[in-house]
Amino acid sequence: MIITKSTPFTKEEIENKNKVALGALSMDLKRVALGLHRGSNLMAERFFKEALKRRDEVDLKTVKPYLVKLLKELENIKKETNARKAEDALLYSTIFQNASQNS
Repeated sequence: MIITKSTPFTKEEIENKNKVALGALSMDLKRVALGLHRGSNLMAERFFKEALKRRDEVDLKTVKPYLVKLLKELENIKKETNARKAEDALLYSTIFQNASQNS
């Protein structure tokens, strides 16, 4: 997503953009977990790709260090078994949802 603007973004605008991106990332990861749980691997893979796109929308310079670490480790979910992928996706989803509401 490309956002253009004639004036620099304010701190509040950046925080709001991050909240929206983290919330969307959370929902995509929840869909990944549900898809894997139901055995719909194709759906889970599609939403995981969407989650990775959402991850790239987050401004890493303005979020807390633990979130930066988790966002960078997000791609490691692909290397796990399906049961573990579902658990990790749900865990990350909850963390990012909480961060989007408390940031």
